[in-house]
Amino acid sequence: MPQDRRTIIKAMAAVPASLGLPRAAAASGPMTKRPNILFIMADNLGYGELGVYGGGATRGAPTPRIDRLAAEGLRLTNMNMETQCTPSRSSIMTGRFAIRSGTYAVPFGGVPEGLTRWEVTLGDALSSAGYRTGLFGKWHLGSIEERLPNNRGFDEWYGIPRTTDEAMWLDSPGYDPAIIPPEPILEGRRGEKNRTVATYDLEQRRLIDGEVTKRTVRFMEEARRGTQPFLACAFFTQPHLPTLANPRFAGKTGNGEWADMLTEMDANVGTMLDALDRLGLGENTLVIFTSDNGGEFIKPWDGWSGPWRGQYFTALEGGIRVPMILRWPGRIASGGVSNEIAHGADLFATLAAIGGAKIPDDRPVDGIDLTAFLTGRSAKSPREGFPIWCGNRLQAVKWRNYKVHFYKQDTMRSTAERRNVPLLVNLYTNPQEDEDKFSGESWVIAPVLKIVRDFEQSLVRYPLIPMGTPDPYRPPAPVAAQPAAQP
Repeated sequence: MPQDRRTIIKAMAAVPASLGLPRAAAASGPMTKRPNILFIMADNLGYGELGVYGGGATRGAPTPRIDRLAAEGLRLTNMNMETQCTPSRSSIMTGRFAIRSGTYAVPFGGVPEGLTRWEVTLGDALSSAGYRTGLFGKWHLGSIEERLPNNRGFDEWYGIPRTTDEAMWLDSPGYDPAIIPPEPILEGRRGEKNRTVATYDLEQRRLIDGEVTKRTVRFMEEARRGTQPFLACAFFTQPHLPTLANPRFAGKTGNGEWADMLTEMDANVGTMLDALDRLGLGENTLVIFTSDNGGEFIKPWDGWSGPWRGQYFTALEGGIRVPMILRWPGRIASGGVSNEIAHGADLFATLAAIGGAKIPDDRPVDGIDLTAFLTGRSAKSPREGFPIWCGNRLQAVKWRNYKVHFYKQDTMRSTAERRNVPLLVNLYTNPQEDEDKFSGESWVIAPVLKIVRDFEQSLVRYPLIPMGTPDPYRPPAPVAAQPAAQP
């Protein structure tokens, strides 16, 4: 057990064994008519950017198409992701907290990056259940051939294997492609070798989300001619730095690049929604719109977290709480808003259940099937809380409307300092997680500690996969679970 987590457990009081995090739900049987799934995800879009979350016009660019999508479906105000883009994408793709998979931080080279091939992705699961699968945009879960999307359960893909700040390399003083090659834009199909379409430079940075939209529409058009339901993942690169809008939108708002980017994003979402209607697929397609983590931090590309403090790479609400909109005509009621807790890992279990796919039973799956909650059969989300990792450091735990911080860290650039006494905040009365508003409701420590204990106990049988683990990875032989040691 890593030392910081052991110290946290010993520093807190004992807890009743009956309290804790719900177990991951098993997938329900196949739906009578399984829906298509259009999964749209932005990169570093803050909670407060969109009109329906308090942004839009207040950020210099109304977002009418995304706002209308929210009016036609369900808007979540307590959707949570992991603190960085590689971890959040990993948990979405596997249903497992990224710390389990060795994907707990953005890779910076020098070791094998991304998910081992032992991990089962959302593409694997739905493809095995009969879905046609495509992913277009940012991947960030492995850039070697064997770990790219067309070898991880997706029938086709187009996009960047890593991330967008690499588009600035070619204009950086002293950059030498002989030392590290520039990031490529790739395309590939299942069973075929990937090919380079272009070099991801600042010109392509402006163009890529328009191409992601175009290819997603083309994928849906081709799928419409077949008999399989589809999973289409449109993973935008916006608004990740450098936030540069497509030439068709640059200067359109008169309010700067950030506003131009919002206008472009809203238009791209509208293009895909219009395609669904044109193809007669709107009524049987689940549409999801979300972000991979909290808002951009590096100036001058400064995102907005709305009422929350903090941005990505921190355990503050501004780092983990993101917009989340779901539309599924006839199954999800229109005009709904809910503050029930959900986590990115839940998308795997939920979409597997909706698509009639199998959830792996040979490893811990942290995601919980939210289908009953999303479709109104239950007023409550089955999730009550989750641990929050910053890299491989257990930074905090969120439970209901409370959060316990074990470390103090305000930005991605500030040093994390372990607290002598954990900071307990009530997010209803202290949404800014103000240090001077320490909550006295110390009974909350009990369920919080149970979440930590449950996770630690799972590692006895299923150890963490170290970052940089090469393929082929083989899990160790399971060992019998032992009673948890007393602190």
